[in-house]
Amino acid sequence: MTDHLNLLIGLAMGLNLVALGSSRLPSLIRVAAFQGVVLGLMPLVMEPELGVLAGLIASATVLMKGLVIPGLLRRAMRAARIERDLAPLIGFLPSLLLGAAGMMGAVALARQLPLLPEHRNSLLVPGAAATVFTGLLLLVGRTKAISQVCGYLILENGIYLFGLLLLGSTPLLVEGGILLDLTVAVFVTGIIVDRIQRAFDSLDTRKLTALHE
Repeated sequence: MTDHLNLLIGLAMGLNLVALGSSRLPSLIRVAAFQGVVLGLMPLVMEPELGVLAGLIASATVLMKGLVIPGLLRRAMRAARIERDLAPLIGFLPSLLLGAAGMMGAVALARQLPLLPEHRNSLLVPGAAATVFTGLLLLVGRTKAISQVCGYLILENGIYLFGLLLLGSTPLLVEGGILLDLTVAVFVTGIIVDRIQRAFDSLDTRKLTALHE
């Protein structure tokens, strides 16, 4: 089980680097969606004894993270008629280097933590920390609102990974709370994106500094 779980987490961590190196918004959305699908499969690997409950959690996660939310982002991207984020605050190469450094730091940090025996040989904690760090890099380093929303989604994927540590004890509480928070945040962000587009005919969030009372 641990080998299969580590394979999925390693794939999710690799997708973090792909996201940091991508300037095309469709590619960034696809990465966030694919990562959501990968994370959605993890409950089936971690807690197969939950049976139908694990299947429901996995299905809800894949549906929301892999289909519904990326679909909303693609719709917003088409409405805004923009496909690239060409002027990030943190360049693509520095972002990749920072992401790789964060990944190595997360692995080193996890080795120092007093983890439960069942989590010591898994990449769950370092994968979660690295994914949160990647999401934060996208949030602060990109200028287009859709890129920043993708950063939020990846950050939330990291929080989701942390939540999987409690999957065996409180599965519905953890996953239900995360999905609810994510859904609300995406709808609020969608409203903000729409307002930025209407006000400035652009999704460059740096234009918000031009607002005055």
